[in-house]
Amino acid sequence: MAASFFFYDLETTGFDARQGRIMQFAGQRTDLELKPVGEPVNVLIKLTPDVLPGPNAIMVTGITPQQTLADGLTEAEFLKLFYDEVVKPDTIFMGFNSIRFDDEFMRFLHYRNFYDAYEWQWKDGCSRWDLLDLVRMTRALRPDGIKWPFAPDGKPANRLEFLTKVNKLDHSQAHDALDDVRATIAVAQLIRAKQPELFDYLLGMRDKKKVGALVGGGQPFVYTTGRYSSEHLHTSVAVLLANHPQDGAVLVYDLRHDPTPFLAMSVDELVSAWRFTKDPDAVRLPVKTIKYNRAPAVAPLGVIKDGAVRERLGLDLDVISRHLKILKKHQAEFAAKILKAIARLDDEREKAQTSLVDNQLTVDSRLYEGFIGGPDKQTMRSARTAKPEDLAMLADNFQDERLKSLLPLYKARNYPNSLTAEERTAWDNFIHQQLLDGGTTSQLAKYFARLEELGKEKLSGQKKYLLEELKLYGESIIPLDEAG
Repeated sequence: MAASFFFYDLETTGFDARQGRIMQFAGQRTDLELKPVGEPVNVLIKLTPDVLPGPNAIMVTGITPQQTLADGLTEAEFLKLFYDEVVKPDTIFMGFNSIRFDDEFMRFLHYRNFYDAYEWQWKDGCSRWDLLDLVRMTRALRPDGIKWPFAPDGKPANRLEFLTKVNKLDHSQAHDALDDVRATIAVAQLIRAKQPELFDYLLGMRDKKKVGALVGGGQPFVYTTGRYSSEHLHTSVAVLLANHPQDGAVLVYDLRHDPTPFLAMSVDELVSAWRFTKDPDAVRLPVKTIKYNRAPAVAPLGVIKDGAVRERLGLDLDVISRHLKILKKHQAEFAAKILKAIARLDDEREKAQTSLVDNQLTVDSRLYEGFIGGPDKQTMRSARTAKPEDLAMLADNFQDERLKSLLPLYKARNYPNSLTAEERTAWDNFIHQQLLDGGTTSQLAKYFARLEELGKEKLSGQKKYLLEELKLYGESIIPLDEAG
């Protein structure tokens, strides 16, 4: 099969890929000219009773848990369809903010169901790209021919529904996954038609070797990222500061900012400045991690040679040059302190996770605790093809304790009718712990509290219907001993 794009989008139970679930998957393959190939994929995925959807998410998407149970596939069924119909050689997986959001949900879905979490995006020539960073860099560097939206507060905004509206592109059902896919393709077609050179350049830069050659060369480069201010169209000039402790990643410094005050900071102060905060007055560390395999939007400094571009971005190359000289003079010492700050932050995260490591309730969230070894991959393949009644026999074949803990959950979620009496009791206990542990702070208590808050708002008829469905769903999965 020739190289192609596969545009996809998800509707989920919330924002947390570690504990959340996919409720709708939709996608459309196109050729490299962005012309649709074949029929779209559009499926619901059954929600299992150990997970409560975020009421806010349901109010946006309009997909109820009951719909997924009536019309959806199990996760195991969906992944079989995914590999039969979607994962083809030389596919470029594409979405709108997919690398930071949708891809993460897909990885955890794979992990929960005994598939390699990463291979689908690199094996057999496959790769990934993200339209959002293309949109941002196009707006920053080559905006001609496209209308650009603003948020109600007057700030530049790049939300998909804003872009489609101002450019009069069809997008009548925003937050329906298939409609969002079609809108994403339409925006990609618009950029390719108006700014083909930038489109093709960034398409090529999804290659991590090309990114490494540009970023790792030590010269300043243009960088567009959502972590930079919308005031400057999310774009600045950055330079390599140091290699990141993680493989395939580096630390870069935003040369828009004078390094002097940051050079004087202690490691403790750097740790505080690194932490994310919504406080607009907080000191923000102008250091960011770039992961080469995440298709970052980077370009040579020459792309801002036009004075109009620099003015639009608020960049003064003399100031950039001055900041670079200051940084270079103290780079080694500063980088050493930054790396100590990162190590301290990593230690904090590890300590926060330590108490959860042996808790089965958190096994779904433990994807990033280490790569899964070769022998276990063979057992994972066996689990995917085993009859439900034979799954329990595979537990001792797993070397990774995470996979042993996942096995009974995989069976219960995908083949609930096959559970033995003992397995049913264990599954019911698991659901009870997931939903009711914590009393007034339990998942179920917070779920109903949020429904009560929503009930006090002025809601449309459709929203009232969704609220009632959510109440009924919550009541339906309350364990019998709690329901009385």
